[in-house]
Amino acid sequence: MEAQAVQKFVRMSPRKVRLVADSLKDLKPSEAVERLYYVRKRAAKPLRKTIRSAIANAVVKGASEEELEFKELMVSEGPKSMKRGRAGSRGMVMPIIKRMSHIKVVVTDGKGVKNES
Repeated sequence: MEAQAVQKFVRMSPRKVRLVADSLKDLKPSEAVERLYYVRKRAAKPLRKTIRSAIANAVVKGASEEELEFKELMVSEGPKSMKRGRAGSRGMVMPIIKRMSHIKVVVTDGKGVKNES
């Protein structure tokens, strides 16, 4: 059985969020939440919220929190719609692109997996 949580339009660069997310893939979700309290990166807070939401969704569906594992922990790029400018030389404007991220967490308890033959 699977449960997922998605957080969209996080105002942070996907590269910075992936740096933290890649360190959590081998852990259990409950251990990852505990570890994120001590990570000194700004990306830890939205990741922690999304993982906790995925765990809560799985528990509501009837899974045990101790048996859960990450099936997917993906950080993708959101829209680059926040375009800002900075003063450049000779009165020109130099672009600043404020990047956004989408975080998707899928957890599974290992039950209900079909054997593909």
